[in-house]
This record gives sequence, structure tokens and C-alpha cells, in this order.
Amino acid sequence: MPAEIPEFRLGSVLATSFTATLTERCGDPVERIPTPQRLVDWLAASGLAVDSCTSAQWTLAHELRESIHAAATAAAVQDALPAPAVQVINERSAQGRAAAVLTPEGEREWRLRSASGVEDALGVIAADAISIIAGERDGRLALCASPTCQAAFFDTSRSRTRRWCDMNTCGNRQKKARFMANRRRLAGPAE
Repeated sequence: MPAEIPEFRLGSVLATSFTATLTERCGDPVERIPTPQRLVDWLAASGLAVDSCTSAQWTLAHELRESIHAAATAAAVQDALPAPAVQVINERSAQGRAAAVLTPEGEREWRLRSASGVEDALGVIAADAISIIAGERDGRLALCASPTCQAAFFDTSRSRTRRWCDMNTCGNRQKKARFMANRRRLAGPAE
């Protein structure tokens, strides 16, 4: 029986949601897009539906994900952006041929132009990464305070002081650990 593939963590920022397809990077990594079909599923869930994905396209997606993670992490700690990561992000952005269209409901939707659409979808993700790393959007890049996660996330909270990439996972886990440690401390030494 194959292991169950974990659910996606979909946030409001496309680029950092994409990097969250690999979580617990500093602990036991959890891969959420282990196959080309799983990438197709993630893209559909993110509003970038494609027909199919080849192994080569899946490899391009992983390369882009890791490049965004490296550049966003550097930006979050105010380090120089790694040149190889910048090159990959720029290449994926330039190769995409997606168009933003307005729906009758007044919402933005992406129209992918190529047959499979994967390169176009990666171009949209890369362009989103460029906008947040370049500081063009209202928010700030930060790193998750969880020692096993350390994911880069885009903080759009009013105070810009969010500590966790996702409160339902990393935040709750850290709060639970703190609660249990306080409980043990208050209980005193075991006899």
C-alpha cells in the first residue's frame, strides 16, 4: 500500500505557496509534489490548471521551487540574492506565455497559452516570486520560527510580525510543545 501523499498548503501568495510544496526542510522533509501528476493537481488547485506534465517539466518545477525558496530566504534575512536562483526565476518568468484575464465576476484568472501549459504556469509563479522578492507588494518576506521548518513566507498581517508560515501547522505545533514543556516544569521532577 503506497504512502499517503500529504495535502497541499495553499496560501494567498502563489510563490510562497509553491515553495510550501516541500515543508519541514530542516527536519524530516515532506514532499507534496512527488510526481508529475501531483504537480498537475497543485497547479489546478492554485488556479493554473494544465492538461498534463512530463518528467522534464516536473524537474523544471522543482528547480524553480528551490530557486524561489533560496532567493526568498536570502531576501527575508537581507542577504544578497543567490545568482543561480535569480537566473532560474528570470528564465522561467521569461519563458511563460500566460495572460491575465478578467472574469465577468471581476476576478483575475490566468489563461495559459501553450499546449500543456506547465511552462506558462511556472512563468506565472516566477513572476509572482519576482514581485514579492523585489518588494513590489504590500507585505514582507519572513522565515518561519519553527526550527524544523524555516520556510520563507510573505507576511501581509497588519503588524508584519507573523512568526509562523502556517498557524494551523507550525504555529500550533510550537504552541503545543511550549504548553507541554510548561506543564512538565510545573509538575516538577518525577518520583
